Amino acid sequence: MVTCYGISKKYASVEALKDISFDVLQAEIFGVIGPDGSGKTTLFRILTTLMLADSGTATVNGLDVVKDYRAIRNNVGYMPGRFSLYQDLTVEENLNFFARVFNTTIEENYELVRDIYVQIEPFRKRRAGALSGGMKQKLALCCALIHKPAVLFLDEPTTGVDPVSRKEFWGMLKNLKQQGITILVSTPYMDEAALCDRIALIRDGCFLAIDTPQGVIGRYSEPLWAVQSNRMSQLLTDLRAGEHVKSCFAFGDKHHVTMTMTNDELQITNTNEDELKWLREYLENKGHRDIEIERIQPGIEDCFIKFQDLKFHNSNLNH
Repeated sequence: MVTCYGISKKYASVEALKDISFDVLQAEIFGVIGPDGSGKTTLFRILTTLMLADSGTATVNGLDVVKDYRAIRNNVGYMPGRFSLYQDLTVEENLNFFARVFNTTIEENYELVRDIYVQIEPFRKRRAGALSGGMKQKLALCCALIHKPAVLFLDEPTTGVDPVSRKEFWGMLKNLKQQGITILVSTPYMDEAALCDRIALIRDGCFLAIDTPQGVIGRYSEPLWAVQSNRMSQLLTDLRAGEHVKSCFAFGDKHHVTMTMTNDELQITNTNEDELKWLREYLENKGHRDIEIERIQPGIEDCFIKFQDLKFHNSNLNH
């Protein structure tokens, strides 16, 4: 449904996208996961024909984003990151306006938006600007769907929305997928990656990995440790200064650690036992108490950090 090959875009001296290539299947939820400034919005604006790429090609529903831009605009729904509806119009007036733009009515495609519309219908006479963050997102989603698009682009749709509304929103996306709509969604929230069929991790305009969420996690092959002690702030400093510590990052109430030990330094046949033994002895010697060390499964955020570090390392090698 969506294909990109070699898409690049530059603003002055900043490369927003660098040779991006990927494809999205029909009725798939494809997540573009990355921090602010990584290129997500630029990519979506190119695919929705609001911006021209400097190089590369892209098609949406079989239509070229340059040659067939008018047809694409009639076949896609786009929900930008910033609320862009008419805030002085009511919920009902916004929906009717966007329906008329696409020569349709709310009634014609009501089945598609029913599950969402019933939640905002009690506020249909309220001005859009007076809605809560979650209700604004539901209204924007309704407006993006009102013409029954083949492909739906959602640019950070849950940013600034409360956890309950975020959960409800993703439930709506699952229902839309079942109706055959292809969904591309960007988000800075790593926990939302698991809700997608496939994801692309993006940083500084480059894709670090494209796979299913479990496929991405499966690429993380080295042992990962969660470490706690009675002095968490000092623990982070001491871990990062450790001779055999490869990486250390704060994750909530724990620090996630990877190790690097040469064969000559291994004392036990089990590498995990060697790393565990060294970590505990090192921290005890640093004066830490109540030490807890646990081997854990990595999450998407751990993978993102690892792939980012690998990209930075390889870039330095190439230079």
